[in-house]
Amino acid sequence: MEHEIHEECGVFGIFSPDVQNVASTTYYALFALQHRGQESAGIVVNNDGVFSAYKDVGLVNDVFTPEVMAKLGQGNMAIGHVRYGTTGTNGRENAQPIVVKHLKGNMALAHNGNLINATELREELEGEGCIFHTTSDTEVIAYVITRERVKARSIEEAVLSSMDKLKGAYSLVVMSPSKLIAARDPLGFRPLCFGKRDDGSWLIASESCALNAVGAHKVREVEPGEMIVFTKDGIKSDTSHCGGKKAFCVFEYFYTARPDSEIDGCYVHDARMRAGAFLYEKYKIDADIVIGVPDSGLDAALGYAQASGIPYGIGFIKNKYIGRTFIAPDQKVREDRVKIKLNVIASAVDGKRVILVDDSIVRGTTSARIVRLLREAGATEVHFLSSAPKFLNPCYYGTDIDSRDNLIACHHTTEEIAKIIGADSVGYLDIEHAKRLTGGDGSGFCCACFDGVYPTEVPKEPGKDRFERPIAGRPISENPKFRKNQEK
Repeated sequence: MEHEIHEECGVFGIFSPDVQNVASTTYYALFALQHRGQESAGIVVNNDGVFSAYKDVGLVNDVFTPEVMAKLGQGNMAIGHVRYGTTGTNGRENAQPIVVKHLKGNMALAHNGNLINATELREELEGEGCIFHTTSDTEVIAYVITRERVKARSIEEAVLSSMDKLKGAYSLVVMSPSKLIAARDPLGFRPLCFGKRDDGSWLIASESCALNAVGAHKVREVEPGEMIVFTKDGIKSDTSHCGGKKAFCVFEYFYTARPDSEIDGCYVHDARMRAGAFLYEKYKIDADIVIGVPDSGLDAALGYAQASGIPYGIGFIKNKYIGRTFIAPDQKVREDRVKIKLNVIASAVDGKRVILVDDSIVRGTTSARIVRLLREAGATEVHFLSSAPKFLNPCYYGTDIDSRDNLIACHHTTEEIAKIIGADSVGYLDIEHAKRLTGGDGSGFCCACFDGVYPTEVPKEPGKDRFERPIAGRPISENPKFRKNQEK
C-alpha cells in the first residue's frame, strides 16, 4: 500500500438503437470516471456482433489516441473501464474490459469490486482445465459466466446463475452480440446506475457524473442484487437476488466518488459537507481559517467552516497535470512528491491558526508532509481533521487496504499521531456520524475498514498478489476438486 488510498475502478456501458460513434461516448464517460482508476483503460465496441477492443496502461487520453479511436469505429454498443487494481498487478494483461470468445458467441465484461471467494473459484476452474492469462479476479468472473453460458439458454440466464456463485463486491457491465447487461452484487458494495439519452440510448455507469458528461439523465441506481438487460426491445429487470441486507461502501462518500455524483439520492458534495459539520460538533477549535486538502477534503472543510463560522480559505493549489500515476525517478524526488503536487498559498496561512481538513489519514506520511508545508508557509498552528474515521482494518471489497501493517491508527494513539505528523492536534469523524452522512438512519453501509464489522466472511487469501503465487500455497494437483475431476 502506498502513501495514499487508491480508488477502485470505473465501469461504463452504452446501448444505442442505432449505429453511432459509441466509442466516443465511452471515451468521454471514462474521462469523467478517471478519478476511480488511473492504471489502465479499455473500450470494447460491438458492431452487429463484431467486437473491436483496445486497452492499455495509462490515463484515458494517453491510451485512446485519435488513431486508436478511429480503429474502434462505429457500433450500437460499447463498454469501457478505468482500473486501479486491488487484485493482480497493474500490467496491460490485467487491463479491462475482458473479451471472451466461446462456442455461443462473444462476451465482454467490465468489473468494479473484489470477490472474497476468487481463490476458491479459480482453483475450481483450473481444476476443470481453464487457463488464466491474468492475475485479476475479473477473469474469474468471466470464466464463471462463460461456463454458465455454455449450459444456459441466454446470456442473462448465465449471469443470474453466476450471481449464485460469486461472493463479495461486484458491479458488472456485460456485453453480448445483442444485449447489454448491468448486474450488482446483493449487498450493493459498489455504486452502479443507469440513465437514458434523448437519442434513445441507454447508459450504465459507476457514477452519475459519467452520465452527465455524455448528455444523459440518470434514471436510477441498479439495486443491490438486481440484473438489468438492455436490448432493442427495451429493458428488463430481474430482482430475484434482491431484498437482503445492504452494505454500500461508505468510503465512496468520503473519497472515491466525485462531488457532483449523486448516489442513492444523496450528492457526494452534500455528504462531505455534512461530514465537516459533524467534525465541528466534536472538535470546536479556536482558529483563524479552515482549509481543505484538494480535492476530496475541500467539501468537508467548507462544511466545517459553515458550521463554525470560521472563514473558509483556499490554502493549496493542486497541479492538475500530475496524476496518481506520476513516477518519480529516485527516492529524493518521491519524498518531495507532495511539493510537486500541492503548493501552499502562503498569504492565506501565514501567521494564522489553521484547521486543515483531509479525507483520511492512512499511514501518516503524506499528512506529515502537508503539515510541514503549512508550517514552512508561516502557519502558527495546524489542527488536522480527518473527515473519515480511523482506518483500523483491511478492506476485502475493492479499496486498496489489504493489511493493518501500514495503518498508522493501528499502532499509535491520536496524540501520538499528532506528534508524528507535526500537527497541534488531530481529530477523526466518529463512525456513527459516518453512517449518517447521507441523512438516513445509518443502516445499509459497510464500515468494516473502520469498525471491523464485515458483512461477509473474510477471504482466505486476501492479498492483492494472491494470484501471483501458487493458489492456496499448494499445487493444483492437490486440489480435491481437481482430483475429483480426474477420477471422472
